[in-house]
Amino acid sequence: MKKIFIASDHAGYNLKNSIISKLKKITDLGPKSSKSVDYPDYAKKLSKKVASNKGSFGILICGSGMGMAIAANKTKNIRAALCYSKKNTKLSRLHNNANIITLGERLINKNKAISLIKIFLSTKFEGGRHLRRIKKI
Repeated sequence: MKKIFIASDHAGYNLKNSIISKLKKITDLGPKSSKSVDYPDYAKKLSKKVASNKGSFGILICGSGMGMAIAANKTKNIRAALCYSKKNTKLSRLHNNANIITLGERLINKNKAISLIKIFLSTKFEGGRHLRRIKKI
């Protein structure tokens, strides 16, 4: 079973809790309330966990998903993808071997978020020509 970590900032707090209630065996890295926090702190915390647990995945949520993606991608061996559609979510795994999905609570509803996470977690990396490109990152 793959290890899955989740974190958010205050703007993603409600969606994070909805996801936790729907998914089994997920590790919540915070925050523990909707009080204002800085998203880079949680992106860094989760990214380090994913990078140090081979084969694990992360879910990061903020208002748009963009800030979390930018912050997470600063960590070595992390490929965080902002996902908003079934197609871009699937391609983030097939071609980019993304290991963190970022979502925007202000942009998608909880049902769509759950659907995208399921696609993300079930799609395998194609490898081949894509592996050569991943190694260049």
